Amino acid sequence: MQSNQSKWSRITHAPLFMPIVCLIAVLVLNVIQTPTFFKISINNGVLYGYLIDIINRGSELVILAVGMTLVTAASGGQDISVGAVMAVAAAICCQLLTGGQKTSSTLAMPIIVAAIIGILVAGLCGAFNGFLVANLHIQPMVATLILFTAGRGIAQLVTKGQITYERAPSYKVLGGYIGKCPVPTPIFVAIITVIVMQLILKKTALGLYVESVGINGSASRLVGLNSTMLKFITYVICGLLAGLAGIVASSRIYSADANNIGLNLEMDAILAVALGGNNLGGGKFNMMGSIIGAYTIQALTTSLYAMNVSADQLPVYKAIVVVIIVVIQSPVFRDKIANASKKRKAVA
Repeated sequence: MQSNQSKWSRITHAPLFMPIVCLIAVLVLNVIQTPTFFKISINNGVLYGYLIDIINRGSELVILAVGMTLVTAASGGQDISVGAVMAVAAAICCQLLTGGQKTSSTLAMPIIVAAIIGILVAGLCGAFNGFLVANLHIQPMVATLILFTAGRGIAQLVTKGQITYERAPSYKVLGGYIGKCPVPTPIFVAIITVIVMQLILKKTALGLYVESVGINGSASRLVGLNSTMLKFITYVICGLLAGLAGIVASSRIYSADANNIGLNLEMDAILAVALGGNNLGGGKFNMMGSIIGAYTIQALTTSLYAMNVSADQLPVYKAIVVVIIVVIQSPVFRDKIANASKKRKAVA
């Protein structure tokens, strides 16, 4: 009996237990509301279904959550500019592809070149944030508030205050489908991003160093770690990933809409990190937990739309559900539940 209890205790205290439970809970609620929620079909050679939509639409959020996790772990703060940085990367990419025109059906330069330039500019935005946080010791929320406020204005300047359309079929591939492949391309982009970042974190000491700096920056410096450089690197990575997410989002709508690309995604990325069981104060992190948290947020968004909740009302319902999930995941709540269970057993 004790062995079973100890096994159950190990399971419930596993880092991914609560994120997975929260995701399952959201999916179960969807099934109750929509019995055909798990149905997947192939129409016109592509996959359709609520699950496919969640995995597909959640790709950009997954990419952002990876970068946000590293920033949170290293600096104990969050980068609230990632949505605006997405818009900047998309604006630069589309402006280069159209040759400065409002709309174009041809390519002024190779897509890969324009995309890399857009992503590199996003990396510079991350470097700017990293300099303010790591070198000038400005609080992350305040430092990234600058680009959060000005980023979309920069994107508007790049596009001359208009929506830039790139209608070349090849540009739609990244946000659509590759040839006759039934699986949406953004899913592959998210998978490759996660695999590459996991390999970097596992095969190098970067993950361990980031956790060390987040736990105690002063102690890390004493053992020879350059905490300033490590924090700076995490913000650069976050910026690069935001740029990648921006290119994918732009390809979905074959345009650069500075006002709407990445809108409010910074909040969803932070929530994904929190739902993944990560400490928002920095230190140890769980990348897979953040990824599960991202899909939980996207599943919640998709389910609310399926319930005919309007876009204006969506944040209210989402906030209520997220508060419930975060409370359930909090150590204080879980300790109280555990103590209550022990008391019942003692009385029995």
